[in-house]
Amino acid sequence: MLDDTDQEHYKKLSNRVSLICSEAHKRNVPVFIDAEESWMQNAADDLLLELMRQYNSDEVVVYNTIQAYRWDRLAYLKKLNHKAKKEGFKLGFKLVRGAYMEKERERAKRLNYNSPICLTKSATDDQFNNCLKYILKNLDHAAVFLGTHNEYSTHLALKLMHQLKIDIDDPRIWFGQLFGMSDHISYNLAKANYNIAKYLPYGPVRDVMPYLIRRAEENTSVAGQTNRELSLIKQETKRRKS
Repeated sequence: MLDDTDQEHYKKLSNRVSLICSEAHKRNVPVFIDAEESWMQNAADDLLLELMRQYNSDEVVVYNTIQAYRWDRLAYLKKLNHKAKKEGFKLGFKLVRGAYMEKERERAKRLNYNSPICLTKSATDDQFNNCLKYILKNLDHAAVFLGTHNEYSTHLALKLMHQLKIDIDDPRIWFGQLFGMSDHISYNLAKANYNIAKYLPYGPVRDVMPYLIRRAEENTSVAGQTNRELSLIKQETKRRKS
């Protein structure tokens, strides 16, 4: 339960985000809202649902982030999809694996509640891929930005697009990787004319460095992929010198 001060802060936050989305809607520019820790995400989900209702009637402008390391996200997607169909608005999602695993588990243990995080990396991968499948099969009133450095998930997306007869440059589907990470994925997608973005974190060093470290750790958890990427970088460096 929020006290008066918290309610005032939330009201100011809601107004600021609404103003941003209103201006984005006027200019037809998408807005991506990153996910937070689970104990704050419900409030973000509620706010962004209202903004999707308001601004996603024709085109997808407002995007919420789905963290697939949470075991409840596929059920959340399905619930939201039924609501959007019934009420006649479109959904925007940035699909990622997640960034606060240790913090989430430690807090759940300390406060004695069930952890919202999948038990294993394999379960997280399954959740990501199942969310991906569900979104692509319901693309008639949705759009998705796939924020992933995972080769298998990227190949799965391409395979599903082909099976579902979705154009490779369909504006409802974008891929994205961090600047300097998984460039072999980004450049090959771009060469094949898929929609691709490289994104660059910006902000104080104390905030940006932990974010980048989490992304690097996420990459190293993908079996064999990091060594392969280093090998590709060495080959490209050698090619440019020759």
